[in-house]
Amino acid sequence: MLSIFEVLSLPARRDIIERLRDGPKSVSELADALGVSQPIMSKHLRVLRDAGFVTARADAQRRWYELRPEPLIEVAQWLEPYRWMWQDRLDLLGRHLDELREGDEPT
Repeated sequence: MLSIFEVLSLPARRDIIERLRDGPKSVSELADALGVSQPIMSKHLRVLRDAGFVTARADAQRRWYELRPEPLIEVAQWLEPYRWMWQDRLDLLGRHLDELREGDEPT
């Protein structure tokens, strides 16, 4: 079984996760949106399902895939100790942008 980070290492799988943020999608919808064949999409979805990122629901001839939050929560928890590395920089950027905006205001 692949680790969460191995699953997320392929851009195609990250694109699928991104598409599923808006709600359940069928294999054909995802394949069309991402410009890949249905067999290739099915392989990526199987990896995502096996890793717990998505659930599948059969509806007649179609399978609907839906995003599960648990693996993403696990990634966020793993990243938490490193948040300080970018948080301070984002705060500095925000202050800099505020200063620039204040300089643009008419007096």
